[in-house]
Amino acid sequence: MNALVKTRIQLQIADRFGHVFEQREKRPLEILPTGVAEIDQVLDGFPRGAITEIHGTASCGRTSLLLSALAAASSSEETCALVDCSNTFDLSSAADAGVSFDCLLWVRCNNNLERAFKAVDLLLHGGGFGFIFLNLADMPAKTLRRIVSTWWFRFRRAIENTPTVLAVATPVACVRSCAAMALELKCEGSVWPGADAFVAEEQQRALRSKSEPSSPHLWLVASNDRYEIGSSTVNHSHFLQALTVHVNRERPLAGSDRTVRFAPHSP
Repeated sequence: MNALVKTRIQLQIADRFGHVFEQREKRPLEILPTGVAEIDQVLDGFPRGAITEIHGTASCGRTSLLLSALAAASSSEETCALVDCSNTFDLSSAADAGVSFDCLLWVRCNNNLERAFKAVDLLLHGGGFGFIFLNLADMPAKTLRRIVSTWWFRFRRAIENTPTVLAVATPVACVRSCAAMALELKCEGSVWPGADAFVAEEQQRALRSKSEPSSPHLWLVASNDRYEIGSSTVNHSHFLQALTVHVNRERPLAGSDRTVRFAPHSP
């Protein structure tokens, strides 16, 4: 009796409203491989038509994952875009990772957060990109927490039902519920080459001018490389030989295996 009443109601609704209330069959979720075998085997990759947030502190493996994903996407002739808020993208590291620059649009924003978000908005609504990466990893956490949620909702609305992947790298989680996948990266261990070459300030005072003020510190490079680098600032990631990265999938929570580890090595 209940089935008969249900069928009668469905026929009446169909006559009046057509097929508006019919449930559409869900298509299988399309993904973009990250290029890291450990992540692709457990987490499949980045979901298309959605936002993926990658957050963690400095030296947690965000850059390694970024370069791997760019290399994997560009090698498949996907049109990629990197919106670099802090202008920290290293071309030599990207080339060593196998990134094809013919398929990459690099947008430098000079630490202008508003410019970075407007650039992403133009790229998403323009279409044609398979992978867009918004790099906010070097922005202050306090600033990122003040980003209004309407930006993320606008991005989520613009990207849905498209083959585009929008990945966002941040030091803290700030995309919140607008991210279909959220990955937390942590560094579990690091290997520094030439650790025996660490020398104290007293051993190299003679190399300085007497008029130059001295400040106690330890050198992080071998003695042969100190003269070439001089007093310029060099990112410590250039000296890392290997990392062990712990990846925790915070969203979605389905499945028992939500963590994975990988170890990126420097060339």
